[in-house]
Amino acid sequence: MKLEGTYTVPAPREIVWNALLDPEILARAMPGCEKLEPNPDGSFNAELKVGIAMVKGKYHGRIEILDRVPPEHFRMKVDGQGSGGFLKGEGTLIFSEADGETLITYSGEAQVGGLIASVGQRLILGAARQTVEQFFQAFARQIAAD
Repeated sequence: MKLEGTYTVPAPREIVWNALLDPEILARAMPGCEKLEPNPDGSFNAELKVGIAMVKGKYHGRIEILDRVPPEHFRMKVDGQGSGGFLKGEGTLIFSEADGETLITYSGEAQVGGLIASVGQRLILGAARQTVEQFFQAFARQIAAD
């Protein structure tokens, strides 16, 4: 499953970059996030409650931030599993600034398996797009509040 798109955050690129690496800000912005803990290697351990259609569950996973070029881009690798199946994904976020705002361009691939895959690719893709949109909206509100 491919996910790609853009989102504009009304803040300078440096602020957006730093906020996207702040576990407290990320945890508050991530839909269903119950816990996000940083690891010494720069990765994060996460616990999320996620539901798509009738498949709901708690997931545990690891988020790695790789190939960092501050404040231009990084690659993100996600690996999680839970009662409803598993998720593996990898994507790139590119940050560009214009007129004091930051355009985030994201692109990535994700695989899901287990019970959650039984709801169908179209429904999963729609839920994933909605979750990304909810994340960026909550993230932008957090930056505006700081």
